[in-house]
Amino acid sequence: MGDKKTETDSTLLGKSSLYQQYLAERDEILRHKWLESEKEGHDIGFERALLDWVLNHRSKWRKKHPH
Repeated sequence: MGDKKTETDSTLLGKSSLYQQYLAERDEILRHKWLESEKEGHDIGFERALLDWVLNHRSKWRKKHPH
């Protein structure tokens, strides 16, 4: 029974627009991390990439990707 509930929960979560928005933003943050790390020649870390992306890119990105 537990497996069926987990499968159903996973299916519902996968269809959730909020979860899909989270995944899309996470992908953009990881892309931003990679680009900025390449520019600096070292890994800048997720936290720094997240903060920079949220402060400098998130609002523009959200306008182009409404949920």
